[in-house]
Amino acid sequence: MAKDEKNIQKLENEFNELIQERRQKFFDLQAAGKDPFDVYKVERTHTSVQIKENYDELEGSTVTVAGRLMSKRVHGKAGFSDLYDRYGKIQLYIRIDDVGEERLKEYKSFDIGDLLCVTGRVFKTKTGEVSIHITEFQLTAKSLRPLPEKWHGLKDPDLRYRQRYVDLIMNENVRDTFMKRTAIIKAIREFLDNRDYLEVETPVLSQIAGGASAKPFMTHHNALDIDMYMRIATELYLKRLIVGGFEKVYEIGKDFRNEGIDIRHNPEFTMMELYEAFADYNDMMEITENMVAYACEKVLGTTKVTYQGTEIDFTPPWRRITMVDAVKEYAGVDFNEIKTDEQAREIAKEKNVQFKKELKDCTKGDVLNGLFEEFAEEKMIQPTFVCDYPVEISPLTKKKRGNPDFTERFEGFIYGRELCNAYSELNDPIVQRERFVQQLKERELGDDEAYMMDEDFLNSLEIGMPPTGGLGIGIDRLVMFLTDSYSIRDVILFPTMKLIQQ
Repeated sequence: MAKDEKNIQKLENEFNELIQERRQKFFDLQAAGKDPFDVYKVERTHTSVQIKENYDELEGSTVTVAGRLMSKRVHGKAGFSDLYDRYGKIQLYIRIDDVGEERLKEYKSFDIGDLLCVTGRVFKTKTGEVSIHITEFQLTAKSLRPLPEKWHGLKDPDLRYRQRYVDLIMNENVRDTFMKRTAIIKAIREFLDNRDYLEVETPVLSQIAGGASAKPFMTHHNALDIDMYMRIATELYLKRLIVGGFEKVYEIGKDFRNEGIDIRHNPEFTMMELYEAFADYNDMMEITENMVAYACEKVLGTTKVTYQGTEIDFTPPWRRITMVDAVKEYAGVDFNEIKTDEQAREIAKEKNVQFKKELKDCTKGDVLNGLFEEFAEEKMIQPTFVCDYPVEISPLTKKKRGNPDFTERFEGFIYGRELCNAYSELNDPIVQRERFVQQLKERELGDDEAYMMDEDFLNSLEIGMPPTGGLGIGIDRLVMFLTDSYSIRDVILFPTMKLIQQ
């Protein structure tokens, strides 16, 4: 057997021995009538942060705390331990004179990872650390499986994502990321609620997957005996609410797209979409930059962050550039001079740009977007609104005022990555039907992410939808930027993972 294999086997044997040792301790507790899993409730009086922040008031008082034992330095007749709760660490001090010999022996038998409830007096050590002098304690749950070794923590990315519960225990920076995620979403809600937006909920299951270019997940409803899709966007339902008279609505929720997994994509992700009657895409730019800046300031205390070593400044106003000007600047091609689809295809050949469909089926707008994605997108480092997308790739968008080849659509980019998508929403039901028909042709040409026909949505437009501005922001990507997280898996508590074969 090779040396590495022997070491691995040795570690596995030691790990299994630790598990057996912990299980035996648990069985011994049961036999002694002290089963920790018989504890149903803990009357906790304070958290770790409350005790530290209010030490002057609590000094000498008796408090009860609860949490996980994460270090233990108890030798002889006394010692210190560290107990962690949601808010951080509190030091514990135990002494034989206060609890007696048998109880001290029991305390010493506890393992790292065990969950405890502790009662004691608040004091400061000689080094000035706020601590609790234990007078009583109770084991509230036994950790039957050892945690990763303290100094190395849980480092393996795959294992961290699969066992997020251990990741949260071992890595303070991970806990901080998800606390910030919650705060960011709360700040977004606060920003929109203060602007009189109404938060709503729309279906996750639908017979038509609409509102985005994406491949959906399919399921089957047994009682109705119909195939259904997991939603890929909330857009078409939210616009129905605009028709119904809810003039400002938003939804924060999960969307599902059956696409590849990488550092920016997870099949299940969180989106915020909003729609406002009597607004256009210029209003959406103002809302986007101010909402992101508000969340940034609220959570981080600044509108400047460092992402992967690059300073990003979210201070409004953000840069605005048309897609045509971006392609001219970064690809060296001026689409103002290109008049036909054939001319555009020749440029695509020269630049070796690839498309989902055959080049002969591509229009000038398709080629413009392809050149942008190939040459310009990655250059958008500071927050930038790329505006006025070709009509061919924007089936739900009003045409650009004064230039019908383009639409009033923008996408926001940061660090070369798309953050958001927004329109002056198309509300002409006749034109919308024509756009859907064209999308059906795109599906026939092999684009399985093209839009489906949605007759009920068209019916709602025929009832009448006012001029409307709409916006969608990827919450996960925003959290990535505000927490300096490299991968989307670092900001999703339980990312999608390949099943491990047992």
